Amino acid sequence: MRGSRVIAALQRAWQRFSRLFLNSLSLRTVALSVGLTGVAIILVGGYLSLSIGSDLFTTRKDQVLADSARATVAAQAALDSADVQDEQDLNPLILALRTAVNSASISRMASVQRLPGQPPALQAPPDFYDEALAGGVVSDNLVRLVAQGEDPQYWQSVTLTGADGQPHPGIIVGTRLEFPLAGSYGLFLGYDLSETEQTLGSVQRTLALGGASLVLLVALVAWIVVRFVVRPLTIAADTSKRIAAGEGDVRMPKQRDEVFDTLAGSFNEMADSLQNRIRELAELSLVQQRFVSDVSHELRTPLTTIRLAGDVLYRSREGFDPTSARTAELLHTQIGRFEELLTDLLEISRYDAGSVTLEREPTNLVRLAEEEVQSMRALAERSGSEIVVHAEGGYFAADVDPRRVRRILGNLLGNAIEHGEGKPIVVTVDSNELAVAISVRDYGMGMNESDTARVFDRFWRADPSRRRTIGGTGLGLAISLEDALAHEGALEVWSAPGRGSCFRLTLPRNAGEPYESSPLPLPPLDAGASEPQGVAG
Repeated sequence: MRGSRVIAALQRAWQRFSRLFLNSLSLRTVALSVGLTGVAIILVGGYLSLSIGSDLFTTRKDQVLADSARATVAAQAALDSADVQDEQDLNPLILALRTAVNSASISRMASVQRLPGQPPALQAPPDFYDEALAGGVVSDNLVRLVAQGEDPQYWQSVTLTGADGQPHPGIIVGTRLEFPLAGSYGLFLGYDLSETEQTLGSVQRTLALGGASLVLLVALVAWIVVRFVVRPLTIAADTSKRIAAGEGDVRMPKQRDEVFDTLAGSFNEMADSLQNRIRELAELSLVQQRFVSDVSHELRTPLTTIRLAGDVLYRSREGFDPTSARTAELLHTQIGRFEELLTDLLEISRYDAGSVTLEREPTNLVRLAEEEVQSMRALAERSGSEIVVHAEGGYFAADVDPRRVRRILGNLLGNAIEHGEGKPIVVTVDSNELAVAISVRDYGMGMNESDTARVFDRFWRADPSRRRTIGGTGLGLAISLEDALAHEGALEVWSAPGRGSCFRLTLPRNAGEPYESSPLPLPPLDAGASEPQGVAG
């Protein structure tokens, strides 16, 4: 369990570092500089270490071979100068041999042994070993080379036991000696290379320390350089954030640096141009909003007069001839539509001007949906559609503006009736801890992806040539979307040709408390069906 927690902590730390590495230009630059420098130092340091080690070993080997050659000459001279007549003369000869080797060589590890492949000799002196060369340190292969080879010297690298009892690197050099009356013997001298190893270790530590210092220096220099290079970008980013936050008069300061001042000048010119353009658009938008509002208000008075006159004509149409009666009916219908259009234009202008305020109150959305469905039921029956309400949840009150939610639901129901092709319409209400949702599902003609993307555009219709039975101004869904956004909610749509459409309204249960997910799925669970399940058409 503890191991898994450690692994999880390491994974989280790696993820945080990865995000920081990907999001920080300074960190990436410094890391790459340090990494490349480290690789270069490792390659160069490795090469220098191998080269120095090889040179030290070669130098030490040459010294050892020279020393062994001197010791061999001295030992052979001692043997040649001795007067050996019988076996009793050999023991003093061994002592003289050792004395000559010790005086001529720096090595204190010597071994003398009779070489193989010679005929037996009764007067052959016994082999002798120093303790450091006992136990098979001198390999049979080296002995065979000394006995059979033509070179005066042979050597091999070995591990020797030093005076401290620890293993040390070393070299054993073997040469041939000719004993009077006894034949050929091998002289094997051992040389301790621990000092050479210590020298190489000191050089390697110096290289490592120098490399680490160089990496730290490169990191510091790279960080300082990056700070100077990235600083203009940081200032530009901070200035951009402040401008985006609404501080339109903020500009990049000059720093008496040619490159930085060029960037600052270009950035400030761009900010000035954007600010002027935004000001022009804001003024144009304000003029447009005022124009729409003024026109809508000014049209109210003549429209009221026209409405009254039209109502008089409409009520008296039975006394008119058929053509005049039909004209009175058309006039009455279009005046009503004109009135709805003015109302919607006024509402849109309020949203554009940002002057909309919600009148929130605790509302039971199930009851609100049932009441709105009941008010639309007669219209649905004339179109051949049946409206079914599924209240899976949402019985607890939500803090919303009931008038605007009712208007949203009315627009969605009217849209479903208009395009439902006489098939059933399913209204579903559900909720969770943070949100409430209402969906309106029809099984009519549906829309393709391009039409779905524009369904909330103002005055847009999927099929302008289609005869409308309900009417409408083309602003209903646009206003519904604004109503949903004013509640900090969402109005979304799914649609597919031949499988109908589903509009989903999701609102936070309490004002100011954001929700994470909608209680109702979108696409709906029956997205693949062209008829509702369990509902008669």
